[in-house]
Amino acid sequence: MLAARAVSVGFTLITVAKTMTSVSATTSSEPPRGLHAAASRDGGSGSPRQRLQKLLAVPGHDPSRVNDLLLLRPDTGQTVCGPKEKSGNRHVVFFHGDIQNFQEEMALQPEGSQWLRWSLEQVALTLGRRFPDRHIWVIRASHMYLHKFSCYQNFVESNMFGAPEHSPYSPDLSAFHHLRALLSHGMERANLPNPLQPQGDSIPSGFSLTLVGFSKGCVVLNQMVYELSGARADPQVSHFVKRIADMYWLDGGHPGGSETWVTDKQVLKDLASSGVSIHAHVTPYEVCDPMRAWVGREYGYFIKTLEEFGACPSKKLHFADEPPCIENHFRVIQDF
Repeated sequence: MLAARAVSVGFTLITVAKTMTSVSATTSSEPPRGLHAAASRDGGSGSPRQRLQKLLAVPGHDPSRVNDLLLLRPDTGQTVCGPKEKSGNRHVVFFHGDIQNFQEEMALQPEGSQWLRWSLEQVALTLGRRFPDRHIWVIRASHMYLHKFSCYQNFVESNMFGAPEHSPYSPDLSAFHHLRALLSHGMERANLPNPLQPQGDSIPSGFSLTLVGFSKGCVVLNQMVYELSGARADPQVSHFVKRIADMYWLDGGHPGGSETWVTDKQVLKDLASSGVSIHAHVTPYEVCDPMRAWVGREYGYFIKTLEEFGACPSKKLHFADEPPCIENHFRVIQDF
């Protein structure tokens, strides 16, 4: 498999090795400064970059498990539909793919500079245009093997290349618990009003979540689907889980030989009955690759099974008339 294709931002290994150089992924426990100092205490009405805040080494459910975050605050000067109290506590969480990193890290690499358009900062700004009335959170993977392969070990058991090993819900190692604690501590660090509490059944009024996984980042969404039934039955996390309104899979891919898309029938039945709106956006780069034909088959099974259980997932094959390429793989972030 490694000789055939590399992970596509979730790419396959050879593609990455030939087109990319290392991208460092350092973390820091130092307090935010520089870029993020421009953000205001309770919101933002300046330029998008002035509303962008970097939060380093934010702890999750286990204080030893940390992730770096980017927060883009909504533009409080922009007119949005609906009461302010309904839009003020809506959040989008994005999980990135391989190679993607902070812009300053990517710029250090001569070959990596061609992909700066898809740095974490640029993705946050893109999502801000897609969801202008929401807080945008970009969660950086806790580890980047060889400075390029994103590993979401804090959310799902993974090998060094980030290929996941999914498991049912566990109160001690839950992806939901880690996400909730990250958001809670991130909100406190950013001085957002009415922050989410790290645990318990108290959820702020109007709080809602949209989860977006791109390429390798989809492994986090898949793990949450495996945990869904158990998490909804646990009063410590069920109220948080029920605030997830939408889940977006964007061209999922990882270096494992299966389970790029969830195919467990009972798990998909739980997802279909959860009330979460399901969205799947793919490109030929992932689902039409003859060297990894199982990806397309699993995607088809994912959609078909959800529909059989009464869900109505929205789905789209982007760039169907164009040759498969990495650029279009990335462009799904812009076009979904």
